[in-house]
Parts: sequence; structure tokens; C-alpha cells
Amino acid sequence: MGTIGEPKQVKLFCGIISCEEEIKQKSFDVLKEKLGEIDFISDEMPFDFSSYYNPEMGNNLKRFWLSFENLASASELADIKVFTNSVEDGFAIGEKRRINIDSGYVTPANIILATTKDFSHRIYLSKGIYGEVTTIYKKGGYIKLPWSYPDYLSDLATDFFLKIRTKLMNQLTR
Repeated sequence: MGTIGEPKQVKLFCGIISCEEEIKQKSFDVLKEKLGEIDFISDEMPFDFSSYYNPEMGNNLKRFWLSFENLASASELADIKVFTNSVEDGFAIGEKRRINIDSGYVTPANIILATTKDFSHRIYLSKGIYGEVTTIYKKGGYIKLPWSYPDYLSDLATDFFLKIRTKLMNQLTR
């Protein structure tokens, strides 16, 4: 029988989609207040992988990622997703969001995303939130899974996630 132990801490990140610079900047302050200082922000890229968000958020959407300095417990992910959904709601006009915030974390082995949508490859966490292994780390890079989002496999995303994984590994050895 295995021994129950505490899991290693994880590196939190948010993936953000919006076309409104002011909303993106304001979201930084709200996210930092709850999740701590931001240590990395990726460059932006056009979010042209899907038109899913266009009817709600408009055209010319941009995608980028940011990560947070402090490590966290993986068990916090459901609470963080509930929080980021409330941030989206706070910036909405009526029923239309102006920003989409994906919350997740990086471990040495994978990238985990939180979602409100159940599906065959997702597990229930709590509070109506599910967790998804979005990609796995193997042989120095991230491996595509059948359900991996294409923007999470882009060169920009891969570079960003490799950078924060390296920092996580350093933080875990301190």
C-alpha cells in the first residue's frame, strides 16, 4: 500500500482572451490582489483558432498567458476558477463578457486547466468545476492530447509554459 503524502505545490497561470486593452490591464490588478504578484506575461497573439468567443466578445481578440510568483496547492484550483469566473462577470456588460480568463496550473508533468464543462476526459474537482490534463510534459516539450486546445500548443504557449515550468522546478528545489 502506498503512503499518503502531500503533493508538491504548483505554478498558477491564467490564459486571457480579450480585445480590450483597458480591461486586460484592470484584470491584472484584480488577479494580483487574489493570486499574488505576476512573474511572467507572454507576448500576445491573435486568437484566430476559433470564432467561439466572437459573438460575445467581438473580433480582433488577442490571447496571452500570465503566471504568478507564489506557488499554490493544486487543491485550490476550483476556488480559483470560481474567482476568475466572477472577474469575467465583473467586467461584463449585460450577458456579454469582455474578457475570458482560463485558470490553471503547471506541474512538472503537465498543464491542468479548470473548466465548468464536464466531458469524458475531465474529472470533477468541486463547486461545479472540472479539471483537465490539457498537455503533458515529455522529453523536454509538451505533448498534444486528443483534446488539447491548439492555442495551448502554439510556439508562444509552449515557450511560455516551458519557462514557467523551469521556474517551478527551481522553486520546488529551494
